[in-house]
Amino acid sequence: MYKNSELELKKLLSGMLEKDASDLHILAGKPPVYRIHSVLTELTDYGVMTPEKIKNLAEVLVPRVKVEQLEKDRQSDFSYAFKDNHRLRVNAYYQKDSLAISIRMVPNKIKTIEELNLPSALNNFIEAKQGLVIVCGPTGHGKSTAMASMIDSINQNRAEHIITIEDPVEYVFTQEKSIVSQRELYRDVPSFASGLKAALREDPNVVMVGEMRDAESFATTITVAETGHLVFATLHTNDAAQSIDRIVDVFPAHQQGQIRNQLANILLGVISMRLLPKIGGGLIPAVELLISDTAVRNVIRESRTFEIYNIINSSGPKGMVSLDRYLAELVKKGLVTYDDALAYSYDTETFTSLSGG
Repeated sequence: MYKNSELELKKLLSGMLEKDASDLHILAGKPPVYRIHSVLTELTDYGVMTPEKIKNLAEVLVPRVKVEQLEKDRQSDFSYAFKDNHRLRVNAYYQKDSLAISIRMVPNKIKTIEELNLPSALNNFIEAKQGLVIVCGPTGHGKSTAMASMIDSINQNRAEHIITIEDPVEYVFTQEKSIVSQRELYRDVPSFASGLKAALREDPNVVMVGEMRDAESFATTITVAETGHLVFATLHTNDAAQSIDRIVDVFPAHQQGQIRNQLANILLGVISMRLLPKIGGGLIPAVELLISDTAVRNVIRESRTFEIYNIINSSGPKGMVSLDRYLAELVKKGLVTYDDALAYSYDTETFTSLSGG
C-alpha cells in the first residue's frame, strides 16, 4: 500500500513540474487540483480522492517528527524533497474530519533581484549592515521568493553568518561566501521567539525570520535589529502602513509608544508583494516599496501611518514606488493586462490615470 501511494504521489508531483503548477490541492470528494499561473485546474481524468487515499499519501509525505503535531493541532507545515532537488512546502490539515493536503512547489533555483523583475532599490537593503526589512503581502504572492533572493545575494557576495528561522525551510542555501545556518520550527527550534533569542548568542550578522506571529517574536525581532544586526522578516499584511500598524497593535497600549519609537529607529523599508498573471504565461511581481527616511520615521513615531501612502507617492526620486505606479508600468510595458492590474490597484482612479487606461 505504501509503495502504491509513493508512486501515486510521484505521479502527481511530476505532473506539477510538467504543467508548471505552483500548487496542488488534495481534498476528499474531488479530484486533485493544480494551480497553474494563478488558475485552479481540476484533474478530471484522475478520479475522486477518498479519505483513505489521502491518508495513505500523508503517510508518505508527513515526517515522523510532525505526525504527533498533525494529530494534536489538526494541521502541520513541513517541507518535502522531490527529485532533482525540487522542494515542496506542504500543509496537511483536517477538514470535515478528513485529511487534506496543500502542496506548493518551491523553485529549485534562487533567482536574483533582476531575474525576478524587482526594483534595483532592494540592493540598498542587501548592502545594509543593520536594521529591519519587512516583506509583506498575501499568501502565495512571492514573499519567500523575494526574501530568499536578497538573502542569497548576501550569501554570494559577503562573508557573514546568516541565520534563518523558518516554518518550514523552503529554499536551501548553499554555503558560499557566507555561513548559512537554517533552523526549522519544531525540528531544530521550538518557536520563532526562542530561535531569535538563541540567534543573539550565535554570532549572527544577518537573521531571517520566516514569520512574526506574536508579541514575543515581534519584540525579539526588534531587539535583534536594535543590537546591530540586519533582520529580514515576513508579515501577512497588505501594505507598508498596515505592516507597521500590525506590529504596534500586537502590544498593549502602554507599550505602543515605545514600540513606535523603536520601529522608527530600526526600520529600513517595507516591500509589499503581489503576483500577477504575465501576458504570454507565467507570473510577474508588482511591488510597493517604502524606504525609511526622516518623513517616514516621523509618521511612525507620531502614529500617522495613514500618511505613508502619500509619502510613497511623492518620493519616487528616492526609490520609493507605489503599487499603482508599479502596476501602471507593467501595463505600459505590455507585461500584464489592464484588467489584471486594475484588480490589484489601491486607487483605481490613480492607476487608470497612470496607466493611460
